[in-house]
Amino acid sequence: MTGVTLCLWYDGTAQDAARFYAATFPESSVDAVHRAPADFPGGHAGQVLTVEFTVLGIGCIGLNGGPAFPHTQAFSFQVATDTQEETDRYWSAIVGNGGEESACGWCKDKWGLSWQITPRALTQGMADPDPAVCKRVFEAMMTMKNIDIAAIEAARKGA
Repeated sequence: MTGVTLCLWYDGTAQDAARFYAATFPESSVDAVHRAPADFPGGHAGQVLTVEFTVLGIGCIGLNGGPAFPHTQAFSFQVATDTQEETDRYWSAIVGNGGEESACGWCKDKWGLSWQITPRALTQGMADPDPAVCKRVFEAMMTMKNIDIAAIEAARKGA
């Protein structure tokens, strides 16, 4: 990997998380697994230390650093979607695999990493030059967990 790489801290589950992301998202893969060459305080030879992986084309390293630094919503992956089917598929994969729902298109995977599953219709509605449209779209979004594109489009039109 070259350039900027995201380093994500896991409590021993980096390889499981990387496999899930690779199976769930396009342009995603598990690229390398690095194991401890010898025993070390708190661990043993052969234990997975880091996992290089790609999520939606973004290079990441999962560091099995232990429980000291859990994920928070201060960091999230925002995934732009084009259809309700795509939105629902990602949402269901994350939430249905031990994750949890939150508000406004946010959810958390079972490793505690936050995701924003964001239809482009929502982004476009929030960027509309008409403040009344933005307000309607915002108010509609505030009632949702998984984003309903048809409801966002209806709010955009004032229906």
